[in-house]
Amino acid sequence: MTTTTNPIKSEEIIFYIDLTSDFIKKGTLMDTIQEFIEDKLSLGDSSFGMVIFQENDNPISLYDNKESSTILHNIEDKWDTRPKNQSYIENGLFEILSYIFRKSREIKKVYRVIVLSDTPSIKTEEYHTALYDLIIKSKNLDFITIIDIIRVGESPQYEDEVKLKVITSETNGGLFWCSNTQQLKDVLNSLIKSKIEFNIIRPGEDQKQYLEEDKIFYERLAVDLISLSSGDEEKCSICQLELCPICGAYSDEIHKCFNCGSKFHGCCSARFAIMNNFGYNHIFRCPQCETLLKLDEDYVNLVYDEDFKSPKIMEVQEAPLIKENENYQQIYEMEPKPLEMVEKMHEIEKEQYSKGIVNEQFEAENQSELEESIEEKFKKIEAISSFPSPPSLKNEEVVLRPPSLKTIELPPSPPKSKKVRVGGYFGQEIVVDDKLKSAKLKIKDLPEVPTFEEKKSITQLRPPKKRTTIKFCKICGCSVTNVICCPNCGANIE
Repeated sequence: MTTTTNPIKSEEIIFYIDLTSDFIKKGTLMDTIQEFIEDKLSLGDSSFGMVIFQENDNPISLYDNKESSTILHNIEDKWDTRPKNQSYIENGLFEILSYIFRKSREIKKVYRVIVLSDTPSIKTEEYHTALYDLIIKSKNLDFITIIDIIRVGESPQYEDEVKLKVITSETNGGLFWCSNTQQLKDVLNSLIKSKIEFNIIRPGEDQKQYLEEDKIFYERLAVDLISLSSGDEEKCSICQLELCPICGAYSDEIHKCFNCGSKFHGCCSARFAIMNNFGYNHIFRCPQCETLLKLDEDYVNLVYDEDFKSPKIMEVQEAPLIKENENYQQIYEMEPKPLEMVEKMHEIEKEQYSKGIVNEQFEAENQSELEESIEEKFKKIEAISSFPSPPSLKNEEVVLRPPSLKTIELPPSPPKSKKVRVGGYFGQEIVVDDKLKSAKLKIKDLPEVPTFEEKKSITQLRPPKKRTTIKFCKICGCSVTNVICCPNCGANIE
């Protein structure tokens, strides 16, 4: 599966204030955050957010804002009503990740979460497991979430340090400890530079684990394509055509994205989703507005099986190649040798002619082949044996040709004989010698072979073809066929 590799330029930084003590004063915190926002805006276009919990366990949140005054006003207004007895770090990260998942439907960007905490969490293990599951799901999506945690206080170690390190390591963030205000400013200044500029090692598609139970989660994030309105132009945004060029079917209706109105054929959107997915073939982003969309999974899988699966390669057994040091003469050597074949054939034919028996091989051939002399056959064999030997290999001796054939005396010509077939071509064949001038042979009447008339099926019968009728014009005498008026004079043809 392939994934989209478009660079992510937009960045949103969210501050989560989980401070229960007065180790960091409100004024110092506001000045540090204001300085961070101003320095960040001077480097590029970024947006900011803020989350802080209240004593009644309700979070106060502000997202996607580009003015530092709004962020500072919320901190000023909600600072005194914050909880002062326990940490809500898991709850705050749940709130921020929920916003990130909702926002990811509409746009793909980098989300950076900076957590300011001074108290260890006392939540149960179930809270941390649920939070870790959300973090893993965010890693499989095509946006980037980076969580940096800054722990402020006098103690360098806390009970939940292992849990925090797991969270930061999974999101390519960092865990920092600050014992005074100056260290806090230094850490925030180090986080000003965008982490997109660094080569963040992310797992490849073959290393990611897409579980079946997670598919429901991603499907709920995505949105289906909607039908066209009455005034919409029926033109696909991918192929720029009204009729689908892939299937050519008018039944392939065009649907559109609910956010930007981009229109897609069913075939075009399925192939685009397969080539630009992030783990599931039927979930993809709109190429125009980057909204998270989804298609019918069964239809997309059918398209994937037909067009994108590699065909099975048939195994072909190749002929064995000649080894480098293999003897060429042994490969081309024929068994039995030509001389032995000639001598053996000569002995067999001589024995047959001496007994007056005609070889079965000669009986099966035509009459012209029967009259071919043995001498011509010997010439053919000698011509075959005189063919050039195969070329020699490198660093090998030239293969010698077989010795020429010796002259063999021809056997005496056999007595002249005639073949006669009694009863026609399929009758019995007898050999008549010159000495046997007359021979009487009784021929028995052959039994009559009954004939059966083949029954023809009515489906095999064809109606007779209609013959064309030639007519003559009564006015000009022109011959015409299959016309009402004469093409020559225009008279009616009856």
